[in-house]
Amino acid sequence: MMHYIYTVGYYIRSTKILTLFFGRYLIILATNQSGENCLNMSKEFERQFEIISRGAVEVLPEEEFKERLKKSIEDNEPLRVKQGFDPTAPDIHLGHTVGLRKLRQFQELGHQVVLIIGDYTALVGDPSGRSATRPQLAYDKIVANAETYKSQFFKILDESKTEIHFNGEWFSDMSFKDIMELAAKFTVARILERDDFDIRYKAGLPISVHELFYPLMQAYDSVAVKADIEIGATEQKFNLLTGRDIQLDFGVQPQLVLTLPVLIGIDGQNRMSKSMGNYIGIDEAPNEIFGKVMSIPDELIYSYFELVTDVPLSRLMEIKMLLQDKTVNPMNIKQELGERLVAMYHSPDIAAGARVEFERVFSKGQEPEEIPKFDCRGYGDHIWIVKLLIDSNLAASSSEARRLIKGGGVTIDGEKVLDENTNVTIKNDMLLRAGKRKFLRLICR
Repeated sequence: MMHYIYTVGYYIRSTKILTLFFGRYLIILATNQSGENCLNMSKEFERQFEIISRGAVEVLPEEEFKERLKKSIEDNEPLRVKQGFDPTAPDIHLGHTVGLRKLRQFQELGHQVVLIIGDYTALVGDPSGRSATRPQLAYDKIVANAETYKSQFFKILDESKTEIHFNGEWFSDMSFKDIMELAAKFTVARILERDDFDIRYKAGLPISVHELFYPLMQAYDSVAVKADIEIGATEQKFNLLTGRDIQLDFGVQPQLVLTLPVLIGIDGQNRMSKSMGNYIGIDEAPNEIFGKVMSIPDELIYSYFELVTDVPLSRLMEIKMLLQDKTVNPMNIKQELGERLVAMYHSPDIAAGARVEFERVFSKGQEPEEIPKFDCRGYGDHIWIVKLLIDSNLAASSSEARRLIKGGGVTIDGEKVLDENTNVTIKNDMLLRAGKRKFLRLICR
């Protein structure tokens, strides 16, 4: 009988008398609906927090982070998630994609991503992890680099769900008075708490005044865009927390912080960096990406799979076990890594071709099917080997060219060039090789 009354009460609750008469059951119904909603929101919170925190080093402050995320879900109000990029070089490399992939996860969870292209912070240069002042870049070079960033971001992010700002939007309009007011919000003692500044100061190494502004500038970016969350590598922790302090000073709700691991470069020693030459650019040629992946130390294979690929969690666990199995050749797993990365930034077909080409050239010692040509007309009969390597883009600098030569990495028609002072007698169709992956066919007629 009670079930019958409950049902009638539910379907004719718009009748006032019956609503009053069956009110007890209607309250039960409302309570049941509310409880179900609470359960759904709790599950959604757990789902989102698990995805957001996966692969993160720290979530700060964790309880505040959880409460803000819960409120975002309850109010159906997306969080504004910020990350900044200084365009100090033209290419985005895999190290950058650790953060970009986390931002993509936020987008897929329904949150708003805010990218800051640091055209003004790039004029200073982030001192994080630096043992010396960064050389200052010309502004037109920064702007040119920024244009390449904009096109590369959307190889990973959903452009329709991404907000982009150059921080010159607000810094270019600041008066000197504005800058002094910003500087007054932080102390030198606090700035010198940073390990990189503290180490340089104690060692008597120079610290330029403009470097001290970097954390304040990054923090003010968070004020300008009203960031709810800022993400960055572990070395950025000081800057990210500074953002919380400065937002409070400007009456903005302080941002939450998510730190991510630093990706080690292909040298196996230093963080991936364009300036160190130990990077893999996402816009590089397929064979170059694959070849660079094959050069990483075996101990980096798992972290690369974890941090910069879209491999499913189940396969990631399998890879972990395979790498621990001494009977398994890690070369095969490394080839899978190379193919997956090329597929992500080119296509699966191109990736399969890059793998075949690598095996043909490096495992079987054959020449690549397609070898770029370099026009030597205009050089005369002879050319200094270092100049040839630089002019043909086989080496980025004379020091890199000399290192290649001294390491036995330069050959002409299969013969090693061991003397950096060598003047090459130019002949048509000569095959020049630098390192393991770079080939050129010389054309002089």
